[in-house]
Amino acid sequence: MAENRTDDRAEGGVPTPPRRRPSSALIAGRALACSVGLAVFAASGVVWYEYKQLTDGMTTSGVIAETKKDAPKHLDNSVNLLLIGLDSRKNMDGTDLPPEFVQDELHAGHSSDIGGYNTNSLILLHIPANGGKVQAVSIPRDDYVMTYDASGAQMGMAKIKEAYGAAKEKADAGLRAKGLKGADLEKAGRDIGRAATIRTVQKFLDQPIDHIAEVNLMGFYDIAKALQPIEVCLTHDTKDPAMEGQGSGADFHKGINKLNASQALSFVRQRHNLDGPDGNTGDFARTHRQQAFISSVVHNLKQKGVIGDLGKMQELMGVMQKDLVIDNEWNVLDFAQQAPNLTGGNVEFNTLTFDGFGTRNGQDVNLVTPAKVQKVVKQLFGYADAAAPAAPTDPAAASAAPATQAPAAP
Repeated sequence: MAENRTDDRAEGGVPTPPRRRPSSALIAGRALACSVGLAVFAASGVVWYEYKQLTDGMTTSGVIAETKKDAPKHLDNSVNLLLIGLDSRKNMDGTDLPPEFVQDELHAGHSSDIGGYNTNSLILLHIPANGGKVQAVSIPRDDYVMTYDASGAQMGMAKIKEAYGAAKEKADAGLRAKGLKGADLEKAGRDIGRAATIRTVQKFLDQPIDHIAEVNLMGFYDIAKALQPIEVCLTHDTKDPAMEGQGSGADFHKGINKLNASQALSFVRQRHNLDGPDGNTGDFARTHRQQAFISSVVHNLKQKGVIGDLGKMQELMGVMQKDLVIDNEWNVLDFAQQAPNLTGGNVEFNTLTFDGFGTRNGQDVNLVTPAKVQKVVKQLFGYADAAAPAAPTDPAAASAAPATQAPAAP
């Protein structure tokens, strides 16, 4: 039995400075479900016709065709995949989830209007051209950056998570004027949000994005339900009571915990009572829990014999189809050559840190220097021409200089 031990103190990483006021925004591990989907594709070893059976009927998006036209250039034949976890309590057609389900099962408030269209989970997977470890870079959702709309025009400085929703809202009137409504309006709006997110991440990290996978809150729940129970191991007891939608509902004990779907959401969304410098280590602790959960899910897939079993894979993909969105340029035959790097412990998780905390427009944000972040990312991706990032001039920010953190060792 593989134990994925997560310690919310983030042992072995760069110390995370305390945030003055924890953000009230809820975070879920939708990108985890994207990762599960990628792991399914990667480890199955299916050939083309089998893949077509698995993915027939899945929702696809054409955003890559436009966003790659002015994307940063690749330095080699590597592949970059952006996993998007959308903080939406709505179905793919824009209709609301039942309020009682959102509150009782998802522990995510009492309304589908909560959360909007923030991308609270953003993970860039870099698959090297010639083998080696895959680098998974988690981008903190509150990084304060220049955001871009679907056309590449600047929308202004904001939290990186807000690019999706801001672009979607900006385009809404024009889409309605074209006669779009209902599910068609929602689909077009989400495509615009995806394109804006891709362009914003590309500019921020100075890295091209070749493919995307997006999943919403309901998608994570459905996939976790299909795979439950999921085992995780904690170093101490922890609770995060769900009160008025502000807590995750977490209630776990030290040692092995077997999680059902609802508990899995609570685990990756926990934001209170984490054992950090001030009792709340914020996005970093949550990111480490997400990373530990991904490892546990991949182990679960192997242990249950899902990987390599076409029938079981089809059953799982049937669950994923209604919630997972991938780009329509996904070349399976090319990807199959790199896919084995996504399994067998070959993924190294990293969380980008930042210069320090600040307040902009009344909101707590992460202050970042894009040039520093870009150098760190290039170093992670193995590009020799990437110089080391400059040391911070502010001693108070020294512990928060752009670097990376990996989850605590098992």
